[in-house]
Amino acid sequence: MMRLLAINPNTSHDMTAKVARAAEAVLGNGFKVDAVSGRFGPRYIASRAAYAIAGHAALDAYAAHGAGADVVLLACFGDPGLDAIREVAPAPVIGLVEASAREAGAGGRRYAIVTGGVLWESMLRETLEQKRLDGGLCVIRTVAPDGGMIARDPEGALKVLGEACDSCAREFGAEAVILGGVGLIGLAERLQQGRAYPIICSVMAGLRAVAAAAVASAKFSPPDVRPVDSIGLSPELAALLHQTN
Repeated sequence: MMRLLAINPNTSHDMTAKVARAAEAVLGNGFKVDAVSGRFGPRYIASRAAYAIAGHAALDAYAAHGAGADVVLLACFGDPGLDAIREVAPAPVIGLVEASAREAGAGGRRYAIVTGGVLWESMLRETLEQKRLDGGLCVIRTVAPDGGMIARDPEGALKVLGEACDSCAREFGAEAVILGGVGLIGLAERLQQGRAYPIICSVMAGLRAVAAAAVASAKFSPPDVRPVDSIGLSPELAALLHQTN
């Protein structure tokens, strides 16, 4: 049995539970799913400051729970701390932005992103540019001050999310739309009804990437990095950096 460590780098435990349930449903009995939240930081990531804290929290969570994980899923649409965890993890590490952008842009499709949080547009665009996944990106639409509002009232958000998705397809030529965010789990399937273009849930895309990575994990080799001493970190993170970074 493969072990998946799903890390929610914010402190919203209800969102962590959503990820766990989705992972268990998608991956089935071949995986043991351990889902953890950040031990500190904001309940929702809606700014660059919160994003920076979440990257630390994600790495700290990996240090505390990562031993023996066959695959790691960073369960945040934004991928804070993704490259840092990859630097120290002897296992594949999947990010939701990367996974969903690769799926949406497969075959040269033009794709769009619809998510909550007005500050996320520039942050996501920078992430996609850095990863060179922005070639097919045509537009990013944010539909609420923060995604936490959507998560608290998903039923009320369906109409505005659907209108945003349709606008991406009609006005910008999107051939696929990513619905980004853990709080939006389950909404892509409902929004898909009656629409010809695919609407991709970022969490489902991440879990499909987890399944694919698990098949190839035997070929995975971690980077060769040097240890470093530190001050003021959690004992687990300090030990991880001393051993492997």
